[in-house]
Amino acid sequence: MSKRKGLSVEEKRHRMMEFFFEKKDFFQLKELERQCQKEKGITSMSVKEILTSLVDDGMVDTDKIGTSVYFWAFPSKASQNRKRKIDDLEARLADAESKKLNLMDAVEKAKVGKEESDDRDEILSRLSEMQGEKTQMEAELERYRECDPDVIEELKQETKIAKEASNRWTDNIFSTKSWIKNKFCFEESVINKQFEIPEDLDYLE
Repeated sequence: MSKRKGLSVEEKRHRMMEFFFEKKDFFQLKELERQCQKEKGITSMSVKEILTSLVDDGMVDTDKIGTSVYFWAFPSKASQNRKRKIDDLEARLADAESKKLNLMDAVEKAKVGKEESDDRDEILSRLSEMQGEKTQMEAELERYRECDPDVIEELKQETKIAKEASNRWTDNIFSTKSWIKNKFCFEESVINKQFEIPEDLDYLE
């Protein structure tokens, strides 16, 4: 026959509280050791340990009267303790919920202007359309400008000015090359290579 498994600490605590609620009386330690073992199966050796843990948790009251120490626990007191515990947990839960809401509110505020919404999607869509229309109109305008006589004349003048400026720089380069050749007796190819001057450099017509 298998050996009967002993009670866990939680089971002993639960049974001792049952004992107090059923008896609704005051007890000394010796009485509890005897009666709890007899009625609740709690070994007398563990009664003091279990009783102390219940007292520490505020579930069992104790007081010294004369030379004797008494212990008791009434259902009404347990109900009050349970209610206080529930109230405390509910308060902590409410506080946590408040912090959560505040955090969510802060996140939403940080996302202002970035939040996804129908209005925002519509605005972004319209903005994209407008940008596309702008690009298209600019391309059409450029095509029209290419055929504009004033634009053509302006381009001719700009080309003439650029050509004259380029020929002046070319003339300056040729003059500088000539001075270097006469001064240092360098070959023209050496000068071109040293100063990265194209071999086919010439005036624009």
